[in-house]
Amino acid sequence: MADTQQVDETTGAIQDVKAERKAAKLAQRINAFAKEHGGTEGHVEYIGQRGARIVLVGADGAWGDVVAPTFTIAEEAVKKAGITVHETFDGEFAAKVKTGPYEWKRMAGIQLGAPK
Repeated sequence: MADTQQVDETTGAIQDVKAERKAAKLAQRINAFAKEHGGTEGHVEYIGQRGARIVLVGADGAWGDVVAPTFTIAEEAVKKAGITVHETFDGEFAAKVKTGPYEWKRMAGIQLGAPK
């Protein structure tokens, strides 16, 4: 008698659909950021069990980020959004970020031991 094993293929299909939806929602958020800031470029960074962070830098120097539950979903989201993705966050890409008074005050406050 041969051993047989039932495989529930619907579970994998459901997870694929959920991942596809999540990537589409992230792509919409990326596109909204791009529209508000005259275009955008990005960088995907693995952040461990939490997933992956997509750092966005607008054409106007504004920056933001979105977090995806997995690196694969993050890659799919930037692909769907059609943005330029950089391998690293350094050099010319990092120089495009414009920081304002809030960021400078916050960074200096942390270094000077200011209350949180």
